[in-house]
This record gives sequence, structure tokens and C-alpha cells, in this order.
Amino acid sequence: MQKLLHFAALLLLLPATLLAQNAPQKKKAPPKRPEPTVANYVYGDKSERQKFDFWQAKSQEPTPVVLLIHGGGWVNGDKSSYGANMIEPFLDNGISVAAINYRFIPQAMEQGVEPPVKACLHDAARALQTIRSKAKEWNVDPERIGATGGSAGACTSLWLALHADLADKNQKDPIARESSRLTCAAVVGAQTSLDPKELREWIPNSIYGGHAFGFAEKGRSRAQEFDLLIAKREQVLPWIKEYSPIELVSQDDPPIYLDYPNQKQSPKVGQTEADPTHSAMYGVKLAEKLEAAGVEAIVSYPGHKDEKYGSITTFLIEKLKKK
Repeated sequence: MQKLLHFAALLLLLPATLLAQNAPQKKKAPPKRPEPTVANYVYGDKSERQKFDFWQAKSQEPTPVVLLIHGGGWVNGDKSSYGANMIEPFLDNGISVAAINYRFIPQAMEQGVEPPVKACLHDAARALQTIRSKAKEWNVDPERIGATGGSAGACTSLWLALHADLADKNQKDPIARESSRLTCAAVVGAQTSLDPKELREWIPNSIYGGHAFGFAEKGRSRAQEFDLLIAKREQVLPWIKEYSPIELVSQDDPPIYLDYPNQKQSPKVGQTEADPTHSAMYGVKLAEKLEAAGVEAIVSYPGHKDEKYGSITTFLIEKLKKK
């Protein structure tokens, strides 16, 4: 079972890794999965991608929920990439599941969203708030919702977990009055910072993040986007503070699990990485800040395996089944 769960974690990370290396992705049939209880539920009106699928766990009592947020650098990927191996373990444990799509960076730029990454992250928050608004209808416990994802989906999950509640009780829109906070998050290959200065100190060959703040352009590489982000850092620093998960840590944050299964060497500050976009150094640094705030943080990578929970799936099940 543990091998299966670890394999599922690797599948979460793979598409984003390929994208980060600018490798072409071949289209392939989505994995087999259970039929959703609700398919393509629309949670927004700004894009065809503002939809999610929901699987209701069988239970007499309101169930927890796991939110699946796909990776792909905020420019690629789809909720259909989650197969039975990521959905059924939660359903078998009485935990409902939702897999979301969200606007990509190019769509956000076309719509004039500033910074573009705001569209990706706030879409995820809106999907979460929508699920909470359906709590009675879908037999959901709104107090027990966790999130997982790989790469950009991992960063989004962490942003949701660590950001202050977006609920606005003065809104006429009832969904906007729902909480955007999480009970826990367990992620794979997460980027925990979007600050280029900080990243170059941690990982000298970092190149990821420029597109999040609008420096993407046709024909421009990730490295070139990153160079522009460095040059314009002071100008976009308020955005960096708002959208980097590590900037949002506080004492009331939920427990966090950070898995880096593709790490090739022991992470060290100032060390060049084979895959700088998914380096375990991201997790090490976030865990340091979380632990200093008194928040449980687990970091796992080859040579430093987590023995307490063993996998992101086990972590989520244990945390969400607590009342």
C-alpha cells in the first residue's frame, strides 16, 4: 500500500517537472477513475476552466474533503490527470474528494489580472468556498478540508493553507462569505517561495517564478522570465509578499506535509540542483519557519524519509479523520 501511495505522489509531480524543463508533453488518455458524483461543477464565470469534479464518500455523517489541485506550472495540466490511485484511498476512508481546474497564467494575462498568479490561486480559493457552500447538500464537514497537489498545485495548496481567510462576511454573495482556510495540506515538489533573491540564495540555478508576476512572453524562456523578475523585484515585492507561501506563515496555520521524492542529493543552501524548481530546499526552508511558529511541518525526501506518516495520503487521512 505504501509503495502505491508513493507512486501516486510521483505521478503528481511528473507533469510539472517535464514542463519546468521545457520538454514537450505528449497527449495521452487520462487515467481511469471512479465516476464523479458531480462532474464539471461550475464555480466561476470568467473561464471554461473554472470547474471541478466531486466524489461523495459514503457516510451517514458529514465527511471531510480532500481538494486535488493539479500541477503544470500554472500553464498546463487538468483535473482529469487524477486517477483512481489518488481518489479511491480517500473514498475508502470516508473522505470525499474534489479535483479542480483553474485559470492559467496566459488566460489571466489576457484578462488583465495582476499579478497573473492571482487568478490561479483565487480560483482555487473560490472552488474551496463553493464546496463549503454545498456542505449540507453534499454531506460535507466544512471544518475538515485538506488539499494536495504537485508542483504549482502544491504551491497553490500551501497558499490556501497559509493565507489569511478570504471570507468576507459583508458580501452579498453567500459563497464569498465562506472560509478559504484549510485543515491541513500535504504536497509534492512544492515551490514555497516566489522571491527570486531568496531563491538564488537557496538554489543558485533557480529559474522558476517570473511568469507568475507577468513576465511571460511568447518565445521567452523560464530563465529569461526569472532574470526579469530579479530586475523588477523591488517593483513587484508587494506581490511577492502576498503570493509566496513562506511569507504567510503564522502561529494559527494548519499542519503541513512536504514531499520531494525526486531529490537527488541532500539539500544544502547555495547548492546547484538537478531540478531546481522542485528542490527539497524549498521544503526545508518552509519547515524551518513553520516549526519556529509552532506549526507541525514534515519534510520527506530520499535519504530523509518521513517515518511518522509514510505518505501524503496517510497524512491527509489521519489529519482529516480527527474531530
